[in-house]
Amino acid sequence: MEELDRKTPDEFREAEKSPVIVILENIRSAYNVGSVFRTSDAFLVEAIFIIGYSAKPPHKEIKKTALGAEETVSWKHFARSAEAIEEARSLGYRILAVEQAAGSTALQHLHASEGEKIAVVFGNEVTGVEQATIGICDGCLEIPQLGMKHSLNIATAAGVVLWELVRPRFRTPG
Repeated sequence: MEELDRKTPDEFREAEKSPVIVILENIRSAYNVGSVFRTSDAFLVEAIFIIGYSAKPPHKEIKKTALGAEETVSWKHFARSAEAIEEARSLGYRILAVEQAAGSTALQHLHASEGEKIAVVFGNEVTGVEQATIGICDGCLEIPQLGMKHSLNIATAAGVVLWELVRPRFRTPG
């Protein structure tokens, strides 16, 4: 760990977080939830809000893919998406559903000011983000895709979106 300059669990908990909350709405696969925990750890996201029937720690399938990130990344469970969105909004977050929808913003065109708090909602693997949830979000983000398929696995989508949101932290001056 030292050679890789990795944080200890205590250092992770104390580190300045990226101003990002991940909201997982009714994710069927606990493996996908675990993968999102792992990606969230990699990018120091503020928290994960877990909605509805999505698996939550402790869970053996989450543990298998999260590789300990479920112990370090802050998370909270909500029965309904509206509750999670209300809490994120009360904390000053702009809420964006990751969904293909009329009027969505292509990910590469997202304009966020430095330090802006953004919460991203990822939906069910089959049905996506619920329409009622989209209706209470501040907008939709869409990941442009060039191939025949027009969807990504939720864990892959989370990796792409989270990287784009935290990438400015990796820019060096000059």
